[in-house]
Amino acid sequence: MTRVLSVCASGLLAVLATAGGSCAQTAAAPAKPAYYISEFHVNDPEGIKPYSAQVESTFRPFGGRFVVRGGGSIASLEGPEQHDRVVIIAFDSMEKALAWYNSREYSRLRPIRHRTATSRVYIVEGLPL
Repeated sequence: MTRVLSVCASGLLAVLATAGGSCAQTAAAPAKPAYYISEFHVNDPEGIKPYSAQVESTFRPFGGRFVVRGGGSIASLEGPEQHDRVVIIAFDSMEKALAWYNSREYSRLRPIRHRTATSRVYIVEGLPL
């Protein structure tokens, strides 16, 4: 009888250990998206055209996609500086956003924006989707 209980207890412990092991494994934390945000004023409308025409092809390989593009309608609510254009590009992660920003392809375009516009640019991490 003692041997039967011992075998049953061993089996129960094995089941609990296996179940506990799978319960202890937590799901990976959901990825946090990142957003490249650029607020800018175009000083040279003709000069920025090559940048505007090519920028999307530089961020698409990194999974980037436009969320907001341009200056259609902006309601400036607070703050001293008003920009006439806002661009928001969504990425799956901060790593992908930074990889794009520091990529050779985008580095070639960035000087065009610097010459033709006054801008404020940043990347912010969002909440998991």
